[in-house]
Amino acid sequence: MHLPIVDFTSPTAPQDFCKSLHETGFGVLKNHPLDQNLVQGIYDEWLAFFQSDAKNKYAQDPVKFDGYFSPKVSETAKNHTKKDVKEFFHIYPWGRYPTEVSDAARRYYALGSHLATTLLQWVDDNSPPEVKARYSMPLSRMLEGSDHTLLRVLHYPPLTGQEEPGAVRAAAHGDINLLTILPAATEPGLQVLGKDDAWHDVPCDFGLLIVNIGDMLEEASGHYFPSTVHRVLNPTGEAAQKPRISLPLFLHPVRDVVLSERYTVGSYFDERMRELRGSY
Repeated sequence: MHLPIVDFTSPTAPQDFCKSLHETGFGVLKNHPLDQNLVQGIYDEWLAFFQSDAKNKYAQDPVKFDGYFSPKVSETAKNHTKKDVKEFFHIYPWGRYPTEVSDAARRYYALGSHLATTLLQWVDDNSPPEVKARYSMPLSRMLEGSDHTLLRVLHYPPLTGQEEPGAVRAAAHGDINLLTILPAATEPGLQVLGKDDAWHDVPCDFGLLIVNIGDMLEEASGHYFPSTVHRVLNPTGEAAQKPRISLPLFLHPVRDVVLSERYTVGSYFDERMRELRGSY
C-alpha cells in the first residue's frame, strides 16, 4: 500500500488528499499551516511534564474523561485484553489544564480545529454525489458549537522489559471520531493495516501531518471513506530506550448531529464507550 505525501499548497491538494483517504483511510500532508516550532515546543514541555510528579495532580475524571490517564488506567483497544503501554492527558475547551506547561497546546487545539474545517470541506467537495447525499449537513458544519473535540497528549515511555507480555504501545484499533489530525510524532512506530492485510509504515518525517478517517465518517459516508485500523509498535534495540510523544486531535461533532439512519453522534459515541468502558 502506498501512502502518497500531498502538498497542502498544491492546486490539486483537495482531490489528491481525498483520493488517498478513500483508498487508504489515511492522508499525509506537507507544507500545511500548522507551525512546526509550536509542535516541537509542545513535545518538549509535555515530555518534561510526563516525567514529573505534577501529572498526578490531574488524575482523570471517570465521568468527564478529562485530565491525566496513568499507565494503570490506560486504554485497552477493542477486541484486545492487554492495556496499551502509554500515558496521556485529555484536553477539552472546558477541561482541566496543567499550570506547569504553557498555553501552547491550547493554541494548537484552536489552530488544528480551524484547519479541520478546511479538510472537512475538502472531503465534502470531493465526495461522490451519492455519498454526499448521505450527509445530514455539510461535514464542516458538524463541528460548529462542539466542545467534544479532544486533544490527547500521548507519552509512550521508554520500554523497561517489565511490560506485561504481549502489551504494545498502541494495539490495533480504529478511531471513533470524524477525522484525526496528527503531526508526525517524535519517534516512528505508527502503522496502518492495508487492504492486503499487511501492516505498512506511515511516513513519520517531522513536519508531516497525518490525517485518518474515524468510524463516524465511515458511518456517515456509507463506508466510502474507510476507518482504517492502525497501531503503534514497540521499538527494539536502542530505540526502545527513547520516549515517544504524539499529539492527536480527534474531531468530534455535536452530539445531536445525524450520522446515518442508525445513529446520531451521541448514540454512536455512547455505544462505543460502553464497549470500551472496561478499558479505564
